[in-house]
Amino acid sequence: MPTALKVAAVVGSILFALNHGSAIWQGKMTHDRWISGLVTYFVPYAVNIHGQYISRVQQRQTKADRSTQQRQR
Repeated sequence: MPTALKVAAVVGSILFALNHGSAIWQGKMTHDRWISGLVTYFVPYAVNIHGQYISRVQQRQTKADRSTQQRQR
């Protein structure tokens, strides 16, 4: 989880600045834009968590496959 938080902080901040920087600079941040800004941080977090999950599933599958192959020998 700490990795996902770091990724969300870095990537989310970059995306937030790109998507909402001019609105903040001009003082035009609406309620809807603030909600969008929060989602901007959630997306990289969710993608990172999903990637970690898929990686662990694949590692377990590979380990199980190797174990099965060794038993068949």
